[in-house]
Amino acid sequence: MSAEFPSVRPRRLRTTPAMRRLVAETRLHPAELILPAFVREGIAEPQPIGSMPGVVQHTRDTLRRAAVEAAEAGVGGIMLFGVPAVQDATGTAGTDPEGILQLAIRDVVSEVGDELVVMSDLCLDEFTDHGHCGVLAADGSVDNDATLERYAEMAVVQADAGVHLVGPSGMMDGQVAVVRRALDAAGHQDTGILAYTAKYASAFFGPFREAVGSSLKGDRKTYQQDPANAREALRELAQDVAEGADLVMVKPAMSYLDVVRQVADASPVPVAAYQVSGEYAMVEAAAANGWIERERTILETLTSIRRAGAEQILTYWAVEAAGMLR
Repeated sequence: MSAEFPSVRPRRLRTTPAMRRLVAETRLHPAELILPAFVREGIAEPQPIGSMPGVVQHTRDTLRRAAVEAAEAGVGGIMLFGVPAVQDATGTAGTDPEGILQLAIRDVVSEVGDELVVMSDLCLDEFTDHGHCGVLAADGSVDNDATLERYAEMAVVQADAGVHLVGPSGMMDGQVAVVRRALDAAGHQDTGILAYTAKYASAFFGPFREAVGSSLKGDRKTYQQDPANAREALRELAQDVAEGADLVMVKPAMSYLDVVRQVADASPVPVAAYQVSGEYAMVEAAAANGWIERERTILETLTSIRRAGAEQILTYWAVEAAGMLR
């Protein structure tokens, strides 16, 4: 027995829901949640994503409605991913002003204005026929610097469409600096950058590739981070902040909570984390089998990410979780 027992009883602060709520150290709020959403060109009805129960590829019309629903739920933002009808070697649809992602940005901004922070994925993997995040060199490797030129073009057309934050996610060296220069040169000084600072070559991205129709063969280990490395994330953080990132992100979230914590402790700008498709799918699958309590698990996972230091969380449960938190 402790010498202080029984005068010190931590359980006194766990006695009722009101007491637990009063002393909670970590709180979730809908405004901290960001909804990732997919919009697909050339479909008449939303298309369910088999490996992500409850998530769909939207039409332009259903995406508008989803954005309104998110705004009404008090969600903080929406991150848009475009799925084009045609992919090619250089991801032409990603820089076409009339491409599906640019049209979706305009749709959502016109629908919700400033009620949501409208964000867009700035990467080529959805638009290339090889599924990599950049332009390929003759030997089949991803050409970092040629890819940066494409990212600069993408940033400008997305900003022209009215996006509030661009999210360069390809893990190319120098991507934040190149995007910042391109935005400023085009007169988009107020368009912010949510940098995918520590994006790991993760097995948890599998369902996402179905969601965006990726044709990737092989892997992205030469440009995404090695899951074995945490200190490297701090080097990426320092570089992204120096290059002008307004927010930074760790992706995935749940298997990298230690990295979230280290980045949050070191970052001078807000830190987000992405609860990715595989993390979502595992919970949904376990809940469907009756192995876990679904709603409790959703909130527990989100709380763990927030507790680790993330100030914003990208999650496919954003709207549903916002309703639970009210």
